[in-house]
Amino acid sequence: DKLRSYGAAHRVVMPSVEHCAHKGLNNRAENSHQPTRQRERAVKDFRSMGGAQRFLSAFSGISPHFRPRRHLMTASDYRAEMTVRFAIWEQITGAAGRPTTA
Repeated sequence: DKLRSYGAAHRVVMPSVEHCAHKGLNNRAENSHQPTRQRERAVKDFRSMGGAQRFLSAFSGISPHFRPRRHLMTASDYRAEMTVRFAIWEQITGAAGRPTTA
């Protein structure tokens, strides 16, 4: 947004539109990319893109189970919902019967 050549290009391409070059104006656009950046960070730790794709395709179905829409719930409703979801997860995976490694 603060690149010097933007002003000249802007005057040629869109002279009737005001161009603001303030350091905070781009924050909304950058924050909209945040989920993408989180996925990129997760992929960075994999050895190959294929391995990342296999993991993330499976994980994308599991992940929403543990992320209810918190902003729509009260704290007590959230705790109750997470208790139910973890019970379901333990039932499906059989994690409750396994010994823990500590």
